[in-house]
Amino acid sequence: MTRLLRFVFYAVFVRLTVLVVLGLNVRHREKLPGRGPAILVANHNSHLDTMVLMTLLPLRLLPQVQPVAAMDYFLRNRVLAWFALKIVGILPIQRQRTGRGDDPLQVCYEALENGRILIFFPEGSRGEPEKLSEFKSGIARLAGRFPHIPVVPILLHGLGKSLPKGEALLVPFFCDVFIGDALYGGGDKRAFMQALQDGMDALAQEGHFPPWE
Repeated sequence: MTRLLRFVFYAVFVRLTVLVVLGLNVRHREKLPGRGPAILVANHNSHLDTMVLMTLLPLRLLPQVQPVAAMDYFLRNRVLAWFALKIVGILPIQRQRTGRGDDPLQVCYEALENGRILIFFPEGSRGEPEKLSEFKSGIARLAGRFPHIPVVPILLHGLGKSLPKGEALLVPFFCDVFIGDALYGGGDKRAFMQALQDGMDALAQEGHFPPWE
């Protein structure tokens, strides 16, 4: 039953909201992965980010796609936890190590080994509209552990104005999505992080957006 509810949620409610109420300009859709395992990496300014990223992929891939999300935020009460886990389909992770030797990314390793497509926000949490916070190095660790898995950078623009952090009312704004060339880990982590940053900057320049603040 929950599998059907999740399908209806994304196929009807989310797609109508994103495609009709907001409207999207998507560039380079052909660079999206056609199957898992893969990692989609995007900037994060709004709860709409996840919904938009989910609409970019065909519905046949829905069972494979999991947004990586903070356990302490989305599992803080039973109702929200049910919705986040069963309908949105998040992969909850601890933001901090809970003990010596614990790795918060362990669940991500297991998901990728099972062929999942992960949605990953390297900033860690939502920032101010159209501002890019520093990327945390967890994505480099993840890419380094699976050097054969594509990491696809995606620039989202405008969603932070449609539904900013702390707001509950959606305001229609036309939004842009730019998809970059896949990156692969396995080398120096700092070099990977720089390549990811350069990729996001290049997408922003392609869209003629103002420089990140």
